[in-house]
Amino acid sequence: MFNEANYENAVVSLLESIGYTHLYGPDIERDYHNPLFMGAGTLIEDQIGRINPKAHSDAIEEAKNKLTRFERGTLVQQNKTFMDYLQNGVEVTYQDKGQTKTDIIRLIDYANPDNNTFHVINQWTVIENENKRPDIVVFVNGLPLVVVELKSCMREETDISHGYRQLKNYMRLIPSLFVYNAFCITSDLIDSKVGTITSGLDRYTSWKTINGDYEETQYAKYNVLFEGMLEPNRFLDIIKHFILFSQDTPEDIKILAGYHQYFAVKKAVESSLRASGYGRRPKRQSNIKSGFPTDSLTAAESIPEYGKEKPSYSAELEKRDSPPDGKGGVFWHTQGSGKSLSMVFYTGLMQELMNNPTFIVLTDRNNLDDQLFEQFSACKDFLRQTPEQATDRKNLHDILNNRQANGIFFTTMQKFQASEKPESGEPLSTRRNIIVMADEAHRSQYGLIEKVNKDGKIVVGTARIIRDSLPNATFIGFTGTPISSEDRNTREVFGDYIDIYDMTQSVEDGATKPVYYESRVINLGLNEDILRKIDETYELMAANADEKDIARSKKELGSMEAILNAPQTIESLCKDIISHYEDNRENLLTGKALLVCYSRSIAINVYQKILELRPAWTEKVKVVMTAGNDDPEEWGKIIGNKTYKKDLAKKFKDNDDPMKIAIVVDMWLTGFDVPSLATMYVYKPMS
Repeated sequence: MFNEANYENAVVSLLESIGYTHLYGPDIERDYHNPLFMGAGTLIEDQIGRINPKAHSDAIEEAKNKLTRFERGTLVQQNKTFMDYLQNGVEVTYQDKGQTKTDIIRLIDYANPDNNTFHVINQWTVIENENKRPDIVVFVNGLPLVVVELKSCMREETDISHGYRQLKNYMRLIPSLFVYNAFCITSDLIDSKVGTITSGLDRYTSWKTINGDYEETQYAKYNVLFEGMLEPNRFLDIIKHFILFSQDTPEDIKILAGYHQYFAVKKAVESSLRASGYGRRPKRQSNIKSGFPTDSLTAAESIPEYGKEKPSYSAELEKRDSPPDGKGGVFWHTQGSGKSLSMVFYTGLMQELMNNPTFIVLTDRNNLDDQLFEQFSACKDFLRQTPEQATDRKNLHDILNNRQANGIFFTTMQKFQASEKPESGEPLSTRRNIIVMADEAHRSQYGLIEKVNKDGKIVVGTARIIRDSLPNATFIGFTGTPISSEDRNTREVFGDYIDIYDMTQSVEDGATKPVYYESRVINLGLNEDILRKIDETYELMAANADEKDIARSKKELGSMEAILNAPQTIESLCKDIISHYEDNRENLLTGKALLVCYSRSIAINVYQKILELRPAWTEKVKVVMTAGNDDPEEWGKIIGNKTYKKDLAKKFKDNDDPMKIAIVVDMWLTGFDVPSLATMYVYKPMS
């Protein structure tokens, strides 16, 4: 019988094989009320002094005091403070010869992993509200960073959900252990998942690769998670660069990167350093205005290489001696896989390795700009700087002017298009340590070549304007949408693919919900002439996909708006949706549904018609879209302000809230996470 004790011993042996020292908890003489490992060679005893050899003794004592005496607060608040200590060091104030001084005391030596102690201890007892003994606790320098709860695969009545519930009980009964927690693991040999102290069971995820090779991605053996995450070098890298707190209400959320995010971000950083020239051999003293230090190669070499004890970049040196091309590559991760958080992790790592570069986050829609800005702002503590939104091109120029480092700025492509160049004819900035992160890079990011239109006027594409404005910047494209194999535009602009995480893999991992598509034909009650007009309009759309014809086709596509917004069409549509929803979807899962409309006026008309047919649905159906200056007065009462839309977002994500149907045009279609969404009605042309 392969019981939990057998499994526990197997995991301990595995961790021993990758560099951990094993101890058996009951054999250690200690204070069971203290979750820290206070033995010789641990953090409290002598590791702090070893890691901080030049620190004043009073500074070290103050760090110890702060580490063991947290201010009152919730477990999440205390853990957030500890993670800041762990990632950035403990800021201390002390007296030296009558003077008040400050210092940063590090708890982990990230630059020299061998300078740390790694222990795996099974049956580690902690007495607090009750006496509890977790299966395995992983320690670094005496700090209990990982709690592991194991279940036997031989017992049909238990699985990892039981391990998860046991972890949550531990957090309630011995919370002091989890003040120092980086993440938790639950495993029953068949299934192994990892999460943080704020993760629900649905947010516990698998780690499906040991070294970045995606060969075993449907079902991963138990050792893949333990070796893939707890190999000492990678473990420290994950702690330092891939765990953050996102500000939320009523309490912050602790986020751990998934395996696909971790390895893709590492590749993106490597590609960006190469494209920027930052990893090239320094040939002479750098000019400070370029934004580069003289030891740029040393900074680049600090990126850990997968599966290696120490980084080795000799194979890349020849490539880095070639001129930088500014093409950071294409980061293709499907919608719903945490792409915006990957961008945050990428930014955090790049600003450390590239001597605090300036980041410009570029989108083509205001609502997408707002969503990304809010995501980055929620993670500002991790990024250690506050993002800003540029109001226009002049504001962006003012922001960049005389700035040599730092800054995370959000802007839309339209702000670049507003003016070709400042009157001086100079670009916005010529620095090399600028990273442009283009989200939804498959869309609107082209146009490097000047064109001559029919009246002889030279037309400069948006991509050209942006690159002329930032001639030495490095551009990296992020996209969640598949790119046509025949269309090389995205790769020509940004470079080759960095990493591909497609819908199939995302669904297998549980990061994205599976989508089932049904083409539904409704009787619009239209005559033959109108039906023929629909066919002609579809053909017109297919024939006018070229960029140069967009202006003309927009006018002609007004006929599509007239057809889709005709009163008899709207009535037929709404009756069909109501019938389908009530008969098939209302009581399925949560009953949450999204109705995507072709235009803003159609969305309003659909909303009004649904309430006309179902007057009792005033709390059930809401419209979520941006307001316009020329909107009719009655639209304002329906659309509301920014705060109202935020409230609707919370209501729609709440499974128990009476709001069940949201009518949208293009809001909430990107970067809006609603796992409980059961149905999406799409009332617009698709191809």
